[in-house]
Amino acid sequence: MAESTENQFETGTVVYDPASDSVGEYRGTVGPYALLRPVGGGREWEARPESLRPATPGERLSAGVRAANSRSSQHSPEPPAPVRDCAACADLAGLRDDARARHDGSAETDADVLLRRHQLRYHAPLLGLRESALVPDAPAGAEYETACTECPAGSGARRHPADVEAWRHGHTRETGHARYRRTVADYAVYESQVSVP
Repeated sequence: MAESTENQFETGTVVYDPASDSVGEYRGTVGPYALLRPVGGGREWEARPESLRPATPGERLSAGVRAANSRSSQHSPEPPAPVRDCAACADLAGLRDDARARHDGSAETDADVLLRRHQLRYHAPLLGLRESALVPDAPAGAEYETACTECPAGSGARRHPADVEAWRHGHTRETGHARYRRTVADYAVYESQVSVP
């Protein structure tokens, strides 16, 4: 008998779904399906659990870059300049220069996005970068989850509260357990406005 998806992947694991040719974060199960969320946020989708596999490092990187690119319109159109004496900035700027020399616009944009992300994380005060706000990721919606406090069982993330309640009712009927921890979570995107003097 095949091992269940619940035992194969932890919540948040980045997996590859061959049916949609997409990479997503594993969020739990809904009935017989695995629930996946796009890397960086967005509308979840259902996938056949037996077809999923962990994403390769390259697939994870590409998905992360695509997510960053989708938000890059919030940033200044000017390419970021590397910070003096920062090896990471120099490496990323070198990748950008190589892509530019090859006339590879996609790779050049990817390098710019990665350089901006690095600078927001490590050089924000030095460069005068202004960080705006954590804003709701409305298309992603909310998730509901409950966990039994008397054993390790849990519902996993579900899209609708009724699904969680149905799981809790069944678990109580099977085990007699009566105490649960309930969680409601939503998704947010940290958007930054870049202003480089």
